[in-house]
Amino acid sequence: AFVGLVAPHIARLLVGPDYRWILPYSGLYAAILLLGADVLGRVVVAPSEIAAGIVALLLGGPFFIAVVRKYRLSQL
Repeated sequence: AFVGLVAPHIARLLVGPDYRWILPYSGLYAAILLLGADVLGRVVVAPSEIAAGIVALLLGGPFFIAVVRKYRLSQL
């Protein structure tokens, strides 16, 4: 679920405000983020593994906080 929140914001930053481009690129970025999180979770601690959701949270959490702060500051 967290990837579904972050991916559209990444897509909007990279392709602009046109929803015809945001929707397909959101799916692409979500897949890339989750695949990258899964690979990192398997490689970082080689004998064991970290859940992909936790790695995705660690990768996308700071980005999502920055997006929320940006929107909150622009509304003030």
